[in-house]
Amino acid sequence: MKPDLMFVLDNAGWPGLLVNESGNILRANPAALQTFGPLGEGSVSLNASIWFKGNSSTAEAFLASAARGQTSVTIVKLRQKDGTIGTFQGVGCSFQRDGKNACLIQFLPVQPQPTDPAATNTFASTPALRGDAPAWEGLAHKQKLDCALQLARTVALDFNNALTSILGHASLILSRIPLDHPWRRSLMEIEKSAEKAAETAGDLAGFSRQEKETTTQAPGNLNELVRRAVGIFQTDALPSVIWGVQLEPKLYSAVFDEAKMQQAFLKIIENAVQSLDAGGQIIVMTGNCDFNDPKQDGGVKIPAGSYVCIEFSDSGCGISPEVLPRVFEPFFTTKDRAKHRGLGLAWVYGIVTNHAGAVSITSQPGGGTHVRVYLAAQKRLIREQSQDADDLPGTGTILVVDDEELLLTMADAILTSYGYRVLTANTGAKAIEIFSRQPDTIDMVITDLVMPQMSGRELSDQLRRIRPQIPILTASGYIRTSGAEVDENYLQKPFTAATLLRKVKQHHGPRQGGWNEV
Repeated sequence: MKPDLMFVLDNAGWPGLLVNESGNILRANPAALQTFGPLGEGSVSLNASIWFKGNSSTAEAFLASAARGQTSVTIVKLRQKDGTIGTFQGVGCSFQRDGKNACLIQFLPVQPQPTDPAATNTFASTPALRGDAPAWEGLAHKQKLDCALQLARTVALDFNNALTSILGHASLILSRIPLDHPWRRSLMEIEKSAEKAAETAGDLAGFSRQEKETTTQAPGNLNELVRRAVGIFQTDALPSVIWGVQLEPKLYSAVFDEAKMQQAFLKIIENAVQSLDAGGQIIVMTGNCDFNDPKQDGGVKIPAGSYVCIEFSDSGCGISPEVLPRVFEPFFTTKDRAKHRGLGLAWVYGIVTNHAGAVSITSQPGGGTHVRVYLAAQKRLIREQSQDADDLPGTGTILVVDDEELLLTMADAILTSYGYRVLTANTGAKAIEIFSRQPDTIDMVITDLVMPQMSGRELSDQLRRIRPQIPILTASGYIRTSGAEVDENYLQKPFTAATLLRKVKQHHGPRQGGWNEV
């Protein structure tokens, strides 16, 4: 169990405990220490420390109930630091970390009735004790979901940090070894597997958001994203597939979330590949569309306006008229349910419509399938970023700040390999110390946003008091909120070596692209 897991409930106003499978208290949040006093973390059991013997069930039974995933609230009495016995709503959330079972517990105090002066040590004014069971069930579900969301956020962050290191080192080695090297294929598979895992981490991070946030959309050229998505499937594993890529050289600019839109493209291409029996053809095209009047495309009506259209066509088995209207339904699938959950096209639909776009599917049995994604566009161009590795090297001194040592090692290896001088710091305080000694020789700072003791934003504010114009690039595994400045100066974890180097050149050196009116 990582000792620094905690604590997702540190800022909660109610007691929270992390307990191992033996019932020993591993961590306690400040509210728990204030309520129960010192708990001897790591050596004292829940039963021996605060569990009142007069409870209807034992601490072991409570933890076993949490391990079974039961969502009902358990009313428990616990010893408080002033010697009194308090009544709490106990909710446990069981999970595994590093192969060991653990339980995250929340104890919400049951409040006394204001009109009952006798209610000092025992409390009775709760929906459950009044027999209001539905209210309790809803509260229990919300509390357990909050607990799960906090855990998901922590796991997603750790997962992204590990994937960032894997992707960074793999892509760095790939950029350095010859094309005919016998290990190159294995490294490419590692990189693709890590990218796939990064999608899972992104879904987990998305699930962990407790509020609906604005998606991280920025203007860009979709041609590069299409090339990347197709390239993932152009492998020796699909030797009989004939690929055609036809990209509009002067594509309108569209506003999109790069990670989410790539996820949508990959799912569409995956479905196209699966529709081909033995070989066949897949053609991907991009184009500009200007509609003076609303356009009907299949079952979708597209308002008048300018759009970028990305079309995916395959020569596969096609879709029957009975099935076609249901393809976007969540959990609907005609494939083997043991391997497919029926969420692929539902994800595509959700991603595209969240971009205020439209997706249309037309198909005939035996005649292949055509999927068209429409995104609102502006009649101006964004030049595509150069893919030439010769553009990536640079010069200058970069200070990298992250509390994860493996990410500092990865960033140091990548940046020094391409000509940069790198300084590293694993805390904000150390970064300020390094920067204060040589503020004029450091050309750029890259800092993680989420760090203990001092966050990346706090560090940025202090560094800019020393040198207001210092370029600062922030990075995080969390889903970020949108905003022009954040998008321009932000690096989403996990990232490849090329992504890091391009962002550094874009932020520190001359820009690789620019705006042109059509």
